[in-house]
Amino acid sequence: MGMAKILEVREENPRMRTLFLDAAMKASPGQFAMLWIPGLNEKPLSFSYCGEGRVGFTVAKVGPFSEKLSQMKVGELVGVRGPFGNGFKPKWDRIAIVGGGCGAAPLGFLAEELARKGAKVSFVVGAKTKGELLFAERARSAGAEVLVCTDDGSEERKGFATDALKDLLEKGKIDAVCTCGPEIMMRKVFELCEAKGVECQASLERWMKCGFGVCGQCAIDGFLVCKEGPVFPSSKLRRMREFGTLKRDACGLPLKA
Repeated sequence: MGMAKILEVREENPRMRTLFLDAAMKASPGQFAMLWIPGLNEKPLSFSYCGEGRVGFTVAKVGPFSEKLSQMKVGELVGVRGPFGNGFKPKWDRIAIVGGGCGAAPLGFLAEELARKGAKVSFVVGAKTKGELLFAERARSAGAEVLVCTDDGSEERKGFATDALKDLLEKGKIDAVCTCGPEIMMRKVFELCEAKGVECQASLERWMKCGFGVCGQCAIDGFLVCKEGPVFPSSKLRRMREFGTLKRDACGLPLKA
């Protein structure tokens, strides 16, 4: 564990902010770090930026920890340890990235990395409304084809990100799909990919305490999300009965996904 100074706070949209920390960490898209606020809690967050001696984490206000983190200012200190887990590892030329809401946090980073390696990227991002879209312009600046979907039709296509993905798959334009967002959305993404025989890599979220496979809190059907994930390929997603149907609380009790 080390303490890192906040170098910059950037408002991504009215609901989400990115905190840039003075930490020289080397991470790949999809990996995460454990962030600690002294006296409050420690939580896992995906890297949304990484490079030049600093890292960025994008947070939405969803609970006491994220509320406090989003209110912190330049110069304050945050505990950080990592990186942990396995990130996205697509080895194909034509890749669709599908994100929903604050789950798109690691996907701008991924779009930039894939574009840098010469992949043809279609960035599909969905949100309830225009004001909650994340990293669409960032992906466009990286050279990706950007497809925006909003539940209320306030920006581009009215509907879900999975609707736009279905169209891409029907056209045969995609070799693999990387997704992060609400689990019910990712389950639908996976099912669409399975129907077309397309590889899917999904970043799952479970309650984490240690971050490196000791506590067992993040288990899903025999897999540890923190150690073997959080990004899982189709071969492992097929073996998960709880994927898209069941989650667990801090005590390990089942909750509907």
